[in-house]
Amino acid sequence: YGKNTIKFLRLHKEGKKHFVKEVEVCAHLRLTSPQEYLEGNNSLVIPTDTIKNIVLVLAKKNGIPSLEQFAIDICNHFMTTFCQVAYVKTYVQEVPWQRLHEDGVPHIHSFICVPDGIRFCEAEQCRNGPLILFAGIKDLKLMKTTQSGFEGFYKNEHTTLPERHDRILCGELFCKWSYGECKDFDFDCIWKKIRECILEAFAGPPDCGEYSPSYQKTVNCIQMLVLSRVSQVQVIEVVLNNTFYNVVDMKNLGLTNDKEVLVPVEAPYGSCACTLGRKKFFEA
Repeated sequence: YGKNTIKFLRLHKEGKKHFVKEVEVCAHLRLTSPQEYLEGNNSLVIPTDTIKNIVLVLAKKNGIPSLEQFAIDICNHFMTTFCQVAYVKTYVQEVPWQRLHEDGVPHIHSFICVPDGIRFCEAEQCRNGPLILFAGIKDLKLMKTTQSGFEGFYKNEHTTLPERHDRILCGELFCKWSYGECKDFDFDCIWKKIRECILEAFAGPPDCGEYSPSYQKTVNCIQMLVLSRVSQVQVIEVVLNNTFYNVVDMKNLGLTNDKEVLVPVEAPYGSCACTLGRKKFFEA
C-alpha cells in the first residue's frame, strides 16, 4: 500500500538565482505482517498521509540533488525509521522545466516547460537486501522524415501493407535502465549522456542521417550505443510506440502530392519493445 501522485515544487535559492524541481512521487510499502488485511489490526500501519508528509519533509530537509538520490533518500528513511517496513518502492518523475534564456543569457528566476521527454526513476529495497535503482525517460517524441523504410517482411494472404523504402519514422519512446549495484554515481550526468545516445542512434549523423530498416533495428541501435558508452548501465529496456503518416491523395484536387502533406494514423498503432543487458549481469 502507499501514496500515489504526491506532487510538489521544490524551490532552491542561491542569492538572486533560483532553481526548481517539480516532481511527482509514488511511495509504496510492504509491512512485516499482513495483519491489517487479515485481521483488521492497524497497529503497524503507517498512514498514507504520513507517507506523503515524510516525502515533503525529506524534500525540505535534503532538497532534490537528483531524482535518483531523492528516491534513495526516501527508501533509506523508511527502512531506517520503521522496523515494521519489509519493503519500500519509490517512483519519482520530473516536470521538464528549463531555465529561460534571453539573447543567450540565462534568466535568474524564469523557466519554461519543454515537452522533450519526462525523466523518471524507481528505487526499491527489501530489508537486509540491496537497493535496486532504475532510471529512464518517457514520452520522448522523435521523428525523422527520411532514411527509414520497411521491406522484405513476411507476407501471406492477410498482408496488405506495401513495402516502403522511404518513409517517415516517428514514435513516442520509453526507455528504462538498471544500474545494478548502486554506487555514488553522477546521476544527472549519466541521464543526459543516455539521452544524447538515444537521439544520436535515432537520427544518425546530422549531415546525412542513418538508414533505419525497421523500428526494431532502431530500438536495438539505441540500446547498443547506450551500453557501449555508459558502463554504469547493466540492462536497458526500450519501447517505441509508432506513429504512421499517410500521404494525402490530392488527385481530385488537381494536385500532385509528393509526400508534402501527410496525416497521422492515430489508431491502431504499432509498438516495438526490447530488453537488452550485459551478459555478466544475467549470469549473476
